[in-house]
Amino acid sequence: MNVLTEASGSLTSGYLIRSIQQAGYSALASDVDEENAGRYLADDFIRMPFKNDPALWEKVGQLLALHRVDVVIPSFDEMLLGWSERKESFREQGIRVVLSDPATIAVCQDKWETYQFFVRHGIPTPATSLEQRYPLVKPREGRGAVGVKVTAEAVDMNGMISQELLTGEEYTVDVLCDKHAVPQYIVPRKRLKVREGKSTGGVVVRQPEIERWVRAICAKLPFIGPVNMQCFLNDKGEVRFVEINPRIAGGMALGFAATENWIGAIVRHLTDGQPIEPKPIQYGMKMMRYYHEVFIP
Repeated sequence: MNVLTEASGSLTSGYLIRSIQQAGYSALASDVDEENAGRYLADDFIRMPFKNDPALWEKVGQLLALHRVDVVIPSFDEMLLGWSERKESFREQGIRVVLSDPATIAVCQDKWETYQFFVRHGIPTPATSLEQRYPLVKPREGRGAVGVKVTAEAVDMNGMISQELLTGEEYTVDVLCDKHAVPQYIVPRKRLKVREGKSTGGVVVRQPEIERWVRAICAKLPFIGPVNMQCFLNDKGEVRFVEINPRIAGGMALGFAATENWIGAIVRHLTDGQPIEPKPIQYGMKMMRYYHEVFIP
């Protein structure tokens, strides 16, 4: 079985490629740039068209057929909605896209929509505005730490939100949902080190209050496959959720290590109908990251 992953030029793509291979599948890396490490770690490589290409999805379909792709695990934010909207048409061609439905993607990719979802359903979240009322300013649509700033100076708020600045410990929660949108794994990990919005160190921590709220979120917003949520826990034990990434994430390497290889579990579940049988979570497991080289003769 050939499993495709995106954005193979990112610094965290290696663990996903290895996870695909360790699950017993052929890993197909893809990126718009041919010169990236992921290309040489994977079993095959697809050079993708740019996201603004007028014939983007026609070309993507041709490439998937040419390389006999069976499963796609999207990870590039700018492509998520497009993949989701075409899930059924790709499925008719025998290609499974491991991703939630378009309505869920749309709520998660716009931080203002995410905030409104939280408020509607009573999910604890920091006060947020389309005006510059709060010190934390960030793009409505964006990823990592790009465009995020804490400032008292005037900011052009077109396409931006401002948000109450939270205190406490930052947690990322790795979640794996089955095809019925039921969470099978909820793995909270405290972010120990972050660089450019990416986790470079973390520890898995049992946090029943976080897990309770994650289940509440999943009950109101249906997810399929891996999901990544971000929240803060203050010294009073109060949780505030700030963001949902409805896709596989770079720091999920720790979530995998503390449980099992989620790639094999979700692919078998979606393609063969095998149930996901959750393993015990290894609380206390830590992850530290380092650069690793790939040499091409």
